[in-house]
Amino acid sequence: MSIERDITTSKSEFSEISTLLGDAMSQFAKLFQNEMDLAKAEFGDKLQKIGGALGLIVGGAVLVIPAIVMALFALSAALISAGWSQPLSYLTSAIIAAAIAAALVAVGINRLDMRQLTPRETIGQLQKDRDTVKGMVR
Repeated sequence: MSIERDITTSKSEFSEISTLLGDAMSQFAKLFQNEMDLAKAEFGDKLQKIGGALGLIVGGAVLVIPAIVMALFALSAALISAGWSQPLSYLTSAIIAAAIAAALVAVGINRLDMRQLTPRETIGQLQKDRDTVKGMVR
């Protein structure tokens, strides 16, 4: 009888262990799915920021061109009437235009800084999940 009781007890314990292991794997799968949903949401937010920054860059480039061209022609005309040579006045205007363009590009690139686009919440949560899973396995 003792052997039969031991076999029955072993089967019962094996069943409990396999149930616990199945539950743990199910919880891990749910956790992983939740983390993937969080990552999707966070990446969507980051992509929206990138789109906004690129829109500003393009909008600034398109809308500022006519105004700058007219201002540079006016500047060149003023320099020419002040006695400057035509080539020197146009070169001065071109340098000013290049400085304005560099400032616009720098602002746009600053908004695309990778440190601001890192999915910090998802990374932090994944590290917590890794620690939780390690604790479950032990």
